[in-house]
Amino acid sequence: MVVKMAPVLISSPVTDTESDQKALRQVWQTLGPDSCPRSYNFHCHTTASDGQLYPKTLIEQAIAIGLKGFAITDHHTIDGYQIAKTCLHSLQNTLPHQAIPHLWIGVEINARLLNTDVHILGYAFDPHNSQLQPYLQGKAPKNQQAEAATVIDVLHQAGGLAVLAHPCRYRRRSAKELIPAAASLGIDGVETYYAYANPNPWHPSPRQTQQVKQLSAPYNLFNTCGTDTHGSNLLRRL
Repeated sequence: MVVKMAPVLISSPVTDTESDQKALRQVWQTLGPDSCPRSYNFHCHTTASDGQLYPKTLIEQAIAIGLKGFAITDHHTIDGYQIAKTCLHSLQNTLPHQAIPHLWIGVEINARLLNTDVHILGYAFDPHNSQLQPYLQGKAPKNQQAEAATVIDVLHQAGGLAVLAHPCRYRRRSAKELIPAAASLGIDGVETYYAYANPNPWHPSPRQTQQVKQLSAPYNLFNTCGTDTHGSNLLRRL
């Protein structure tokens, strides 16, 4: 007698990139004007690009602040992130689990949008993706590789998310022009909670925050937050 076996259903394994993106989307849905800089921070730099914080020092400050999650977004490199990830891993056995913030991979890429130089933040991508490699060599892209459409597409192909950084900081084009243009290219979010005047203590600029939220709403874009730290204090920009 032939016994027919029921088919075995094998579900596709969820990769680290997929789970990281899912977690990031969930966090971004909860962000508000008070989320940064003491709960979440999705824009900061280390000595791997043009920041003053060594990756280890940045990790120490993130833990001292009590951050729940953050991303290191050095310009065109993930070297700082890699060092910071190793530092966090080494602390897992010495600190309570709840004291260890979640670190997302990130990068800041120069791009051209409406003939304007803008910055696009990439998150939760696969750093080994071959198409992404030209953007992780420490230098700004050129020609077609620098077009916003290309940058956004490559980040998506690498399994990541793309966000327009500080949309009210560009001189040649306004946020009113740039956000719809970026949305038409498939961008996932805009950096809504941002301190344009570098106040102390840090807080998002009210007028620009309201404007960006209104502009992003019709496109259902994520509203992200970050200090854009380049100095020695993770609680401020400079």
